[in-house]
Amino acid sequence: MTTTGLPRSTQVDVARVTESLEMITPLWNARILMTLSLQPLRYARIKPHLSWLIDGTLHSKLRRLAEAGLVERSEVTRGHVTYGLTARGTDLLPVLTVIAAWGEKHLERPLVKNQDTGQMERVATVAPARNVEDTLALIGPRHATPILWTLKARGASSARALSAAAMPGYRPSNIYPQVDRLVADGLAHKDGRLYDLSDSGHALAPVYRSLSAWARGRPLADTHGLWGQAPVATRVKSGPWATTQPGMTVPASPAPAAVSPALAPQSTATPVASWKPGDLFSHQTPVRHALSQAGGPHR
Repeated sequence: MTTTGLPRSTQVDVARVTESLEMITPLWNARILMTLSLQPLRYARIKPHLSWLIDGTLHSKLRRLAEAGLVERSEVTRGHVTYGLTARGTDLLPVLTVIAAWGEKHLERPLVKNQDTGQMERVATVAPARNVEDTLALIGPRHATPILWTLKARGASSARALSAAAMPGYRPSNIYPQVDRLVADGLAHKDGRLYDLSDSGHALAPVYRSLSAWARGRPLADTHGLWGQAPVATRVKSGPWATTQPGMTVPASPAPAAVSPALAPQSTATPVASWKPGDLFSHQTPVRHALSQAGGPHR
């Protein structure tokens, strides 16, 4: 369990959320869960959606997700095995919707070269899965959540105070690379010797509320505490799913017929993602290392 200098009740919440992020942040995990969101699939049906992953890697990720209780392996008949989401995995889909909504609103748009003018331009829409993975890349590192949680709880804090609360047991100087990365990513800012949450950092409230509720096995609407009330159901309008981690390109793959993916609530009470796995790779996505300009944290 992640240890912090925060009050016991807060520390438990931070630990649960941090451990939850460790399950879903590794590259391609969210995409695998999304691929299985509609129905259980045989390995041969999953593989085309992640065709650049060698079998050993994909098998390993499916096994780890199964060990985490998010995916279940079922032997329908001899030689006929399917992979599907567990109830716990299915409950995570609304959380991914909330995460995608934050990315859609607060992350910068990537740059892509205009084929006619040769100029670099920002894309008009970003795929929901890309918003999920880019957001997780910002908050997924081990110490990010304890630091952000501490800043939310205590407000502007010195590096020494942050170190004592968010990273006890470490040398005080170890806080600087962690918090400076959050500043560079646009989730925090520095004023003199004090660090504080940026507007985008404060706006992570729905993300952490939903993660906290899921980690406690509670309905998404049943969220209280430091980060406030339950997140509002949000419809995310975005483009196809093609997505990678920052600084990487999407491997080439056949383009199926384009279908606008739905990332919409199935009810007005709880936002639930409804994805079409066949629409995962309907276009090539540019390299993701654009700097933040007039529009949000780094991707």
